[in-house]
Amino acid sequence: MDFIEIFKAIILGIIEGITEWLPISSTGHMILADEFIKLNVTPQFKEMFFVVVQLGAIMAVVVLFWNKLFPISFKDKVTIKKDTINLWLKVIVAVLPAMIIGLPFDDLLDELFYNYQTVALMLIIYGVLFIIIENRNKDKVAKIQTLDQLTYKAALMIGVFQVLALIPGTSRSGATIIGAILIGTSRFVAAEFTFFLAIPVMFGASLLKLLKFGFVFTSMELTILLVGMVVAFVVSILAIKFLMGYIKKHDFKAFGYYRIVLGIIVLAYFFLR
Repeated sequence: MDFIEIFKAIILGIIEGITEWLPISSTGHMILADEFIKLNVTPQFKEMFFVVVQLGAIMAVVVLFWNKLFPISFKDKVTIKKDTINLWLKVIVAVLPAMIIGLPFDDLLDELFYNYQTVALMLIIYGVLFIIIENRNKDKVAKIQTLDQLTYKAALMIGVFQVLALIPGTSRSGATIIGAILIGTSRFVAAEFTFFLAIPVMFGASLLKLLKFGFVFTSMELTILLVGMVVAFVVSILAIKFLMGYIKKHDFKAFGYYRIVLGIIVLAYFFLR
């Protein structure tokens, strides 16, 4: 067994676990990571790995928010939780725009935009947007303070913003958080709904990549994939807890500045190499 490749999977799992939930673009970080941590695998497996490793990250959301996400209560007697059903219906509504546009054009969008120039540009643009929006909202009180107050119309609008994340470097969480804040949600609600919205989106994306790759793995490939997913799961739990604690006292401007710096680094690295 090649322990070097397993170590690489651990590093990539750490990067995925951190960057998937913070609005700083996991794609941008993975493109940089791939320059320095080159997995000794086929191009087809690597393409699949970078998407399916997200399953580990998404399971962290399921575990952390199980009480909010599971629609059946067993307390005293078995009951259906109406609030949870409503939440899932809102998530489904929000997923529709990305499904309608993303599914037919997945390969085309990757072909057109999966390059360092686009990723760097999106990192910088959305970094600037975070700073502008947070400055604009500095003294405003959010209209939507809880998930229950989030309407179906608001959920759909957030879903439309999620479509922007089909362009690599945008950051799925970044696009949906910006959209949610613009329509008047609190940072806390924006982050939570973004986490929940990720469940069907990332499961769907992972399933598509698995179907394209096939379910036949070498023992080494399977080990690399499972190690990456497990590490992404553990690190994601820590990253989500950090973010939810951080935004209780801070805004998203720090992430905006980070995105701008990272975008410049990506441009500089690929231009000068």
